[in-house]
Amino acid sequence: MRVPTWQSLGRDHRVLRRGMNLWPPFAAAGIRIEEITPDWRYVRVALRKGVFNRNYVGTHFGGSLFAMTDPFWMIMVMRNIGGGHVVWDKAGEIEFVAPGRTTVRAEFRLTEEALDELREAAADGSKVLRWFETEALAADGSVVARVRKQLYVRRTREGADPLGDREAVDPAP
Repeated sequence: MRVPTWQSLGRDHRVLRRGMNLWPPFAAAGIRIEEITPDWRYVRVALRKGVFNRNYVGTHFGGSLFAMTDPFWMIMVMRNIGGGHVVWDKAGEIEFVAPGRTTVRAEFRLTEEALDELREAAADGSKVLRWFETEALAADGSVVARVRKQLYVRRTREGADPLGDREAVDPAP
């Protein structure tokens, strides 16, 4: 039996959402992907406070707050930038603003302007590093954490497979 890859699951936004919601690192941490739009431009993720994701003082564990935001900017850009690009996470940072005591949500919105900037900057084959920001919000709308993810984007070199020996991701239609 062949185990499916994230890339093969990622062809359909609904299948990827369901698969990631069952993925042990997300499920055990109380992370739930609530929505991914068919165009891969919007994602909403929730982190419920539970027994397994509380820290020493009873608030959300910082690692769970960071994990709930980890893969989405890369996936969204990868699905939207078009073929011929390599997209990787390069760096990440989190600023804890207030204790998380309730369900926390984060939303990701990818604009055409951001994609155009990346395409233009990478058009000559240069590597591009760009920061994307997300706020994790408590149920009352207050900021619990600010997360920044830096993506590496570059045009694929002639004849190179952007994913090495793995299955290439088809660009979004």
